[in-house]
Amino acid sequence: MSRARDRYGRGGLRGWGGVTGMAAACAVTAAVTLLPLARHDGGAAGEGAPGGGAVTADRTLAEECAEPGASPPASGADGPAVDGIKQRGKLIAGVDQNSFRWGYRNPETRRLEGFDIDLVRAIAEDILGDPDAVVFRAIPTNQRIAALERDRVDIVVRTMTINCERLEQVSFSTAYFRAGQQVLAPKGSTITGYNTSLKGKRVCSAEGSTAYEALEKKSFGALYKDDFDGTERDRDLLTVPNQLDCLVRLQLGEVDAIVTDNALAAGQAAQDPAVELKGKAPFTTEYYGVAAKKGADDLVARVNKVLVDYRAGGENSAWMTSYRHWLAAGLPGIKAPPAP
Repeated sequence: MSRARDRYGRGGLRGWGGVTGMAAACAVTAAVTLLPLARHDGGAAGEGAPGGGAVTADRTLAEECAEPGASPPASGADGPAVDGIKQRGKLIAGVDQNSFRWGYRNPETRRLEGFDIDLVRAIAEDILGDPDAVVFRAIPTNQRIAALERDRVDIVVRTMTINCERLEQVSFSTAYFRAGQQVLAPKGSTITGYNTSLKGKRVCSAEGSTAYEALEKKSFGALYKDDFDGTERDRDLLTVPNQLDCLVRLQLGEVDAIVTDNALAAGQAAQDPAVELKGKAPFTTEYYGVAAKKGADDLVARVNKVLVDYRAGGENSAWMTSYRHWLAAGLPGIKAPPAP
């Protein structure tokens, strides 16, 4: 029996509220939430669906990659995408409900809570005058872009890293959080970080994540890719649809480590005190942005205006208030939001 399986046997799962039970419940809820969103006509979204805004000319890939964090100037002006939200009377937001402290369903209140959820409510309040005028749609990590492209949501606020590849498919706001990739493993593991200690180890990451992309570039001999990955025969063992599934795999002894954003890993370490971040610091620098459908520049500009207000006020800003409430315990020392 491996150290991981001995420490995380089925009878000895630890963590906030029973993480495995929480993950199973969330997976079921997410599936139920998403079922009505599927489109079978292959055409445009139905009446009242997001994505009715005009699409502006795409920037070239070279321009996008020269400065991937660039975004339309902040503006409170309306436009086709914003008008569509106002006519509907609801902002439809794609979020996570599995990431503790970022976007998760409180098991006591059944309400979605977290740092990302606070930001969604701020956007809804600015556009519609009501922070509760939101339809939250839980989407897995590997469906974030598809949800926008298929007009299932107006925005995605789900710890989504801004990068050049994604800018070919969606538009991003300015950055609202700085994070980086790091290794999460049991405290007693011989794994020391993103280095040769991963050789021969089973490492889990989420499909469509920057963690998986990092492992593709350099794995140090780790086993990180499922046999038949991306096909119907894929077991979803090392690459999983939802990032929290990796923690469950780790607890069951099915993998030896996880690579994910340190921001998410800190939440998972808070859920399960038997795991910890490995390495002194993240091995990448990444920035989260609010994603919208490609070309919905009026909506992106409006979100950027919200972010200007959200960052304003120094220690008393809405951003810092949300950070202190949700993230400071696991990610201490942040003094200010990232500059746009």
